[in-house]
Amino acid sequence: MTWTLPEPMLAAPVPDPALPAGWAAEVKWDGWRAAVSVEAGHIMLRSRRGTNLLPAFPEVRAGCAQLPDATALDGELVVWESGRLAFERLQGRLQARGAGAARLAGEWPAHYVAFDLLRLAGTDTTRWAYRRRRAALEELFLDRGLTAPWALCPSTTEADTVREWLTWTAVGVEGIVYKQLDSIYAPSVRGWRKYKVRETQEAIVGAVTGSLRTPRTLLLGRYDTDGRLQYTGRTTTLPQAAARSVAALLAPSRGTHPWTGWTFSAGWGSREALDATLVRPELVVEVGVDVARDSTGRWRHPARWHRPRPDLSPSDVVSFGSPG
Repeated sequence: MTWTLPEPMLAAPVPDPALPAGWAAEVKWDGWRAAVSVEAGHIMLRSRRGTNLLPAFPEVRAGCAQLPDATALDGELVVWESGRLAFERLQGRLQARGAGAARLAGEWPAHYVAFDLLRLAGTDTTRWAYRRRRAALEELFLDRGLTAPWALCPSTTEADTVREWLTWTAVGVEGIVYKQLDSIYAPSVRGWRKYKVRETQEAIVGAVTGSLRTPRTLLLGRYDTDGRLQYTGRTTTLPQAAARSVAALLAPSRGTHPWTGWTFSAGWGSREALDATLVRPELVVEVGVDVARDSTGRWRHPARWHRPRPDLSPSDVVSFGSPG
């Protein structure tokens, strides 16, 4: 039977950073989730959404020569700049190919931070308990003497270490991921937990004010448990650079839209209606919000723009009314 890369195992958000008994903690990096596989000279580097990332990261392709044949890892692509992780540099590399990709690999080299082992020298390890997968991953790094672009994600069962990691936000650490020591790797299952330090959340762009070419603000939504896209709030006025970057990722609505016929208030408690243009509800963005909510769970204050997340799909966004 031919072995194929499994779908990624996922994490559910939790509000408390405390390390549960029987669990290990890992650093949650500000990067791009990716799985890598090497078999008989064939290399795969696949994003969480299934995109082939290999042409954009020739340094990872070259680094695969360090791995044993028939081996696969789960991890995070990151770029380091001026003492911190630079997501914008990473994002800027995704469309590069050929000579352009090689040039960017020299200017902004990516590292692959491995945090799980999916296959080892022909053996499928996804049914192994996390503690066994982790021990084998550490042994792989030690025995093969792996160097750049490979890096090993730290793991701990010590609460004091977790508290220290939570102070690393200035260098681009998003938070902590928790994995049960006796758990297998379950594709597409939210069996892990994650705690995000930053006050940021993801939502889906359903409409804009201004124009599609130059959006002024974004109207954001999340799907409820019945599969309906609910309006959750809008952003403050976008900076010019952000407006340009978002405009390139938006598409006009075609056919029936979940918000067809809806009107949107200019602000919480205001009767003024916004002049909004509907867009395909496909783009996920990350915004900063405060804790103020109305009775339905909508954000009462405008959200602060943070960044687009084209690496995520609408199904990755937590449901309407959830705290995460």
